Amino acid sequence: MRITVELSLYPLSENYKPPIKDFIARLKNYAEIEVVINATSTQIVGEHAYVFDLLKKETALTFASGHNVFVMKILGFERDIERKRE
Repeated sequence: MRITVELSLYPLSENYKPPIKDFIARLKNYAEIEVVINATSTQIVGEHAYVFDLLKKETALTFASGHNVFVMKILGFERDIERKRE
């Protein structure tokens, strides 16, 4: 089953941009998912088990680097994340 995850990362530091950019760059290394970035969140689409496996790994790395908060929405279906909203 393919799912869609929308997530936002909030580093709790004054220098918040590098952890966000690093997290997004790591996500882009996974060829098996689609990644779309906008001003407030990142959306990924992929197979349920695979997405959760990579999120387990990547969120742990991010948490280990400092005080960070993730907010996630998980859709139990694949959403066309490229579509523009009007």
